[in-house]
Amino acid sequence: MIRLLLVAALAAAIVGTASSADDPVSHDWPLYGYDTARHNASPDAAITAANVSQLRRRRVRIDGTVDSSPIYVAKGVRGRDAFLFTTTYGKTEALDAGTGRVLWRFTPPTYEQLAGSVQITNASPALSSDRTAVYAASPDGRIRKLRLSDGHVLWTTRITFDPTHEKLTSSLNVYGGRVIATTGGYIGDAPSYQGHVVTMSESTGRIAHVWNSLCSDRHALIVPKTCASSDSAIWSRNGAAVDPANGTLVVATGNAPFDGKTDWGDSVLVLTPDASRLLRHWTPADHEHLNTADLDLGSTSPAFLAGGLAVQGGKDGKLRLLDLHHLPAPGPKTGGELQTLELPGGLDMFSEPAVWKGTWVFLSTSAGTEALLLQGRRLHAVWSHPAAGTSPVVAGNLVYVAGGGVVNVYVPTSGRHVAQLPSGDVHWQSPIVADGRVAVAEGNANDHATTGYFDIYSLS
Repeated sequence: MIRLLLVAALAAAIVGTASSADDPVSHDWPLYGYDTARHNASPDAAITAANVSQLRRRRVRIDGTVDSSPIYVAKGVRGRDAFLFTTTYGKTEALDAGTGRVLWRFTPPTYEQLAGSVQITNASPALSSDRTAVYAASPDGRIRKLRLSDGHVLWTTRITFDPTHEKLTSSLNVYGGRVIATTGGYIGDAPSYQGHVVTMSESTGRIAHVWNSLCSDRHALIVPKTCASSDSAIWSRNGAAVDPANGTLVVATGNAPFDGKTDWGDSVLVLTPDASRLLRHWTPADHEHLNTADLDLGSTSPAFLAGGLAVQGGKDGKLRLLDLHHLPAPGPKTGGELQTLELPGGLDMFSEPAVWKGTWVFLSTSAGTEALLLQGRRLHAVWSHPAAGTSPVVAGNLVYVAGGGVVNVYVPTSGRHVAQLPSGDVHWQSPIVADGRVAVAEGNANDHATTGYFDIYSLS
């Protein structure tokens, strides 16, 4: 049941948000979250409330589980529209968006060794800035640049010395001629590992900078056991997002010590665009409780709103409104959030919000989906549904939320339910919408399967 808490006149207060310098080509969905800021919102309006019920489903059997989101490149693979995705054991494939046929497949050399094991990746690939290549992660701890036309390897870069403990779980990003990747840990938080941010040259793969969220005074890849502190995973679906106002990188960390000097557990961190230096941070006053109670702040990460604001969820069931541009410099200071709200059901948040027009926020937990509207530097609830979901996305004038074996489709301003697309079970997957098509993968990486399904819905 829809719970309307604000009158429709609030919609008139909607304002736009500055676009990124790396805005994608209009018909591509080139990155997790659509753009470098991870807004999870595309202007593509081919699918409408009037025709969404006409979408037809093609269920494609694939040779792996895609526990992440695909990307889409229009006419990008030898003139064909293609979805590209990475399976949990590192196969990266280009799928013909019209037929479901595999156009090319890259299999990492460690595939046979790792297939069926707990060593996996959940990272979505990323399109290169010149649309000629795709960057992909593998559970062997390496990032590879693959030629878009045929999947040929152009370079390979190792971003961890211990891929058995440091997991490449978050989606890749591309900004300012650099590929941006982060590391987390595996289920069970087995030490030793340190969440870190790595920036690499798009052209050569050479590492530009490494910023470690533990032992942050060390500015290179480190052997995890040589740091006295462990964990602080950077494991949200976003990984590192780019602030559209200034190009800084923003991440959130998980459970670990915080001392305001070299250890930055359970914090929101603002880094320089090349990840060479920490500029600002936000750390909740109860960070010690979050750490000891396994309530990772970094189960999700900031979503950018207008005016330098952002929302940050977590496993503690809270949503905070932050002023990212006025956070304190590195040091011991904690707290300072503008507002704190309860997440749907008061439950933990493993998804990423979608932000539409700079002021609308759509978020989902296992208890439901909710829409919030920013007015006067305060968030106000507008509507909610009890249907659970993963990360929502917006395309044109519709909100899509996968969960419970379906993709629910809503009108963003009212929450009116306009369609339900049949799908399979999902874990961390979220849909993408491009060129009159919706795509979402099925399955759960923790099942360690080497087969899976990929759903494509199209108007024709």
